[in-house]
Amino acid sequence: MAKEEKERYNANALVRGLEILKLFNEERPTLSLVEIAKELEVSRTVPFRLLYTLQSLGYLHQDENTKRYSLTPKVLELGFSFLSTLKLPEIAQPYMEKLRDETGASCHLSILDGNEVVYVGSAPARGVSAVTVNIGLRLPAHAVANGKVQLAYQPQERLSQILYGSNLKPFTERTQTDFVDFQHELAMIREQGYAMTKGELHQGIQSVAAPIFDRSGKVMASINVVANETIFHSEFIEKVAIPKVLETSQILSGFLGFHA
Repeated sequence: MAKEEKERYNANALVRGLEILKLFNEERPTLSLVEIAKELEVSRTVPFRLLYTLQSLGYLHQDENTKRYSLTPKVLELGFSFLSTLKLPEIAQPYMEKLRDETGASCHLSILDGNEVVYVGSAPARGVSAVTVNIGLRLPAHAVANGKVQLAYQPQERLSQILYGSNLKPFTERTQTDFVDFQHELAMIREQGYAMTKGELHQGIQSVAAPIFDRSGKVMASINVVANETIFHSEFIEKVAIPKVLETSQILSGFLGFHA
């Protein structure tokens, strides 16, 4: 289709309306009719009807005293609609790779399915000592950090259903197998906002995980870094791994519409 023919089908009002929404930013949270007209390089009569329409649709708010316009939270729905067309692993991949590069550890994305975690994303570290997993791998949630952190944020009724009749199977001498102590550990994880395991599934393997929430505050997944204990010494975990994992989980939660 030729450029001239394409322009015939342009909805000028829609184009102008989107241009108006894009004028607002952190430096300019409010705008007047005069300012909007000036930015669009048109007379004040052109954006007036568009502003009225955007206001009636709920995308703009006009202050009754100052007559200045500002965006409403409904504008976020446009972004959420786009993000909902993407899969979380696709959104998370570049952030997992960045986290891997910053920590030198393998980074994984997983979801909770019953009493197991399922790996849905991965950014493996480089080197022979890297801890790698295959997409689709299932591991017992009670023995891995990314499982514990998702269990910790389950509603109590749901958690009881998951744990009822479940066998907290020991894999090493460090695996938590006592139900009462395990519930206390989950409460502590929820309070601090992250989970950490040291050799509970495999000897010498340590991991730090944080939850990813959706816009309703429900835990949707978790992100974790995992490495052998020669890389993950205590000081590194406290000063680098935990802060970086928490930062990444907050970013990904924000993409899903969550605000703490």
